[in-house]
Amino acid sequence: MLVKTFGSAVFGVEAIPIAIEVNVSMGQGYHIVGLPDNAVRESLQRTESAIKTNDFHMPRTKIIVNLAPADIRKSGSAFDLPITLAVLGASEQLENAERLADYVLMGELSLDGAVQPIKGALPIALQTQKEGFKGLIVPMSNAKEAAMVEGLAVYGVKHLSEVVDFIADEKCLTPITVDMSEAFTLKPADYDIDFSEVKGQENIKRAMEIAAAGGHNAILIGPPGAGKSMLARRLPTILPPLSMQEALETTKIHSVAGRLPENCALINKRPFRSPHHTISDVALVGGGGTPQPGEISLAHNGVLFLDELPEFKRTVLEVMRQPMEERKVTISRAKMALDFPANFVLIASMNPCACGYFNHPEKECTCPPGSVQKYLNKVSGPLLDRIDLHVEVTPVSYTELSHRQSTESSATIRKRVIVAREIQLARYAGNSGIYANAQISSQLLNKYCQINQTGEQLLKSAMEKLNLSARAYDRILKVSRTIADLEGSEQIETVHLAEAIHYRSLDREGWGG
Repeated sequence: MLVKTFGSAVFGVEAIPIAIEVNVSMGQGYHIVGLPDNAVRESLQRTESAIKTNDFHMPRTKIIVNLAPADIRKSGSAFDLPITLAVLGASEQLENAERLADYVLMGELSLDGAVQPIKGALPIALQTQKEGFKGLIVPMSNAKEAAMVEGLAVYGVKHLSEVVDFIADEKCLTPITVDMSEAFTLKPADYDIDFSEVKGQENIKRAMEIAAAGGHNAILIGPPGAGKSMLARRLPTILPPLSMQEALETTKIHSVAGRLPENCALINKRPFRSPHHTISDVALVGGGGTPQPGEISLAHNGVLFLDELPEFKRTVLEVMRQPMEERKVTISRAKMALDFPANFVLIASMNPCACGYFNHPEKECTCPPGSVQKYLNKVSGPLLDRIDLHVEVTPVSYTELSHRQSTESSATIRKRVIVAREIQLARYAGNSGIYANAQISSQLLNKYCQINQTGEQLLKSAMEKLNLSARAYDRILKVSRTIADLEGSEQIETVHLAEAIHYRSLDREGWGG
């Protein structure tokens, strides 16, 4: 007898429907075809054990399992559940087996029939709704995540027996519901750090506010203990809240990577990723035999913090250049090309030299001649060109550290950032995929970042003196546009332009001797 069930395979951050066809006929042996990987091939052993421990029998005839379309590679253990149900249906041990075709089933089985969590439940749910199935059956721990898709009946199960009973009688399970407003609530208390805890460093806070308001990349250069990491880790607390669309995009990526917290329906805080400097190219950008999102995609709609930037391998840093421009990562294979979104704010930190005290106001640099420039050259010029704000961080004095007066909180700064972002959203309303100044193209730059004659002269002098590239010219205009938005100014004034030029520390003479 031939029975067909349906599952789904995740490629990139999207899912495609997979038909699982099982035929039980005369003969011997179990066969699984349709480009399965080792985890899928092993599913028949888990299937046999789960069937026997639940008082069913595994057919001792010929069983052929086909995963269609057959030219697409199938991976992972999530096909255990649909294969098992199809075997039971094909061997006439399942009541109302024809109902299997109404649902998408996904789940890994334990040997006793317990249903284990899967990756990519949200994109699978979106595809299920698109294909018009009656409902989706997934492990209970993935049910809230999948139930975020409105209009789709999602059933969470803990054991194979629950699915068997449900197919026999659809009334025995109740669809999982999620309160969207509760899942999407973001409270300031969710952050256990705040900018009010930072003593001094007002100029650095200002730079971080500009970075948050315009979505600009920034690099912090200063001696050890100056507060670079502390400031970077507080950037998410002043970023505007995620929109529903951004939250769904972010959740999809973390779901595919298996990084979604247990029983989490929706990621409602902007991600903050801080990989160690020993990270590999693939771990940062994404890829692998079965392509998975890397750290820069896990930081999508959030912050990627690279501490001690020169300590990262040169090859790792160079592969970031294209994603920083295109805001996506394309992983190419012989038979497929997958896109992972990578729209993140990069915050990097570094010491000015190997000993850490070049340009220090009090301590003397002990590096030999030429070594400072050699240290800075570990970070390539093209990468620095793609970083909008170069911020010099100086040590905090004892007077500032011991000062008891409270400083601006993250909530106060965040209000100004949200106002600036709303101005940008209104400005770029007719341009799809653009919501911040850092994302605008050269064509839009000419339209929205016009400067007066005095500003033209100032920028010309800066370009000639600092020997800036055309990309750096664009970055200065984008940052000045953000500064003007924070001030509520329609026009980019000379003072806004001057401040933006100031944030090009590594382009100035005096660095590296």
